Amino acid sequence: MAIAPGKLSDPAVGALVAAVNAHDKDAFLALLAPDATMSDDGSDRDLHEWIDREIFDSGGHMDVQSESDGGRSLLVSYRNDTWGEMRTAWRFTVTQGGMISRFETGQA
Repeated sequence: MAIAPGKLSDPAVGALVAAVNAHDKDAFLALLAPDATMSDDGSDRDLHEWIDREIFDSGGHMDVQSESDGGRSLLVSYRNDTWGEMRTAWRFTVTQGGMISRFETGQA
């Protein structure tokens, strides 16, 4: 059973999951620190190019299966129109001000 974004322990991470699932790129970007970075399967990627390709241009959707580390580590059933559905792990670094400064994702 998936955990609703509003039930996640970290509010910034919950808001980011909600933005992905609503296909709301503006809301997603508003949660990121200005110098935010990300990696996919251990390799740093261009954040804006990656989120367009893997989330917003391909109908990305996150069903959170479990959380740990205060809601900053998620096990997610992730799907998009390019890759279908896969089990992924997501880790978030959140600033004291509640902005996401980095996220890392990859197959779990």
